[in-house]
Amino acid sequence: MPLSLAQMRRNYTLDGLPDATAPDDPLLLFRQWMQQARDTEQAPVEANSMCLATVDAQGRPHCRVLLLKGFSEAGFTFFGHYQSAKGQDLAANPHAAMTFFWPGLERQVRIEGPVCRLDPQLSDAYFDSRSMASRLGAWASPQSQPLADRAQLEALLAQTVERFAEQSPPRPEQWGGYCLQPERLEFWQGRADRLHDRLDYRLHDGVWTHGRLAP
Repeated sequence: MPLSLAQMRRNYTLDGLPDATAPDDPLLLFRQWMQQARDTEQAPVEANSMCLATVDAQGRPHCRVLLLKGFSEAGFTFFGHYQSAKGQDLAANPHAAMTFFWPGLERQVRIEGPVCRLDPQLSDAYFDSRSMASRLGAWASPQSQPLADRAQLEALLAQTVERFAEQSPPRPEQWGGYCLQPERLEFWQGRADRLHDRLDYRLHDGVWTHGRLAP
């Protein structure tokens, strides 16, 4: 029987998102939703996984999945190679969008805003907290660059292991953190019959306002 994508659908009935209970600060709601996602999502879903969208110098969008590593009033932090495709995009156009989807809760959050590099000391601290294998991988991989084959990557890793055989690898200068400073957050709660709840938060002159969007 042929696969019919048009017939793949589910009815969302778990929860609602009333205006009366929406906090003035969207970070409070994001923190609550993230905690609930951590408590309820089942493996292999990672509650902090997100799609990160960037735009290159030619105006073409690119999207990939990575992990959120922290959030606060300052913004949402993630890490990667500064010379990777996403690093080059952010150097050319320092704005990005994040999307979190928690299917177990029938929820989605979209976040948009400018992006800046983290302070090097914060990047150092996070890099030092990673496993040895991850730190060696950050040195070995020329991220987003073409490889002849898998053997070339494994050879680069072997050279890196030998290089740091007698010392702990420090953070490479071309690897570090980013902070997305939110100007917009949209909270989406699936509802029955596609009449979903959408609360849209916007930052104006340092003050958050919010309203409801049609599904």
